[in-house]
Amino acid sequence: MAEAERRLRAAPLERPTWILAHTQEAGYGRRGRAWRAPLGNFTASFILSLNCPPQEAALRSFTAALALRDALANYVAPDALTLKWPNDVLLHGQKIAGILLQSHGIAAGQQGHLVIGIGVNLRHSPDVAGLEEGALAPIDLFSVAGQCPDPETFLDHLTPRMAHWEAQISQQGFAPVRAAWMTHAAKRGEVILARLPNRDIRGVFDDVDETGNLILTTPSGPCAIAAADIYF
Repeated sequence: MAEAERRLRAAPLERPTWILAHTQEAGYGRRGRAWRAPLGNFTASFILSLNCPPQEAALRSFTAALALRDALANYVAPDALTLKWPNDVLLHGQKIAGILLQSHGIAAGQQGHLVIGIGVNLRHSPDVAGLEEGALAPIDLFSVAGQCPDPETFLDHLTPRMAHWEAQISQQGFAPVRAAWMTHAAKRGEVILARLPNRDIRGVFDDVDETGNLILTTPSGPCAIAAADIYF
C-alpha cells in the first residue's frame, strides 16, 4: 500500500493496477495492527480509479471479500468459506484473509483512487501467541488443502473475480453485491460482539443494510453500526 501511494503521488493511474509483494516488512491491518507476511503468502494492493462518494467507495470491502472467496474456492470446498463483517474471509471459521481500504482524493463529484490491500495466508499463518484476546485463530490454505498456489497463480484467479464484482457494483449498485455477501455471512442469526472505540454492543447479527452498516438486534432495539471490531 505504501508503494501504491508512492505511485499515485508520482502520476495518476487511470486503469486498474495490481501491486504484488513477495514479502512485507511493515505490514499492518485495521487500526494499525501488525500483519505478518512471510514468503509464500499473498500480499497485494489493487488500485482502482473511482468517481463516487467515499461511503460508496467503502463498499468495495464487500466486493473484495466476494472475489477472495471465489478465488479460494478453487482449492477448498466453497461451503468452508464464510465472510466476516466488515473485511475478513474465514476458512472453517478461522481467519485466512484480510482486507484494508485506503482512499486517495475520493470525494463526491471528484475523481480519486481507492487502494484495496489484501493479505491471504496461503502457506503460513501467524503465531496464535501474538493474537489479541478474543481474536479469531488464523489458518492457512496449505494446512487444509495440502497444496496452495504461488502468489502469482493466486493473483491469476483473483483478478477476474475482482473485475466481475467491480462490474456488478458499478453497473447494478450495491444490492446484488449485498445479497451475494449475505449468502456467505458468518454468524448470521447469532449473538456477536461489536467493539467500538468507546463502548461494546452485543446483539444478534440480523443483516447488513443498503449502506453496508452491520445491523444488530439488541435488547433496546435494532442498532446500525458503521465501523467496529467484531468478536464471535
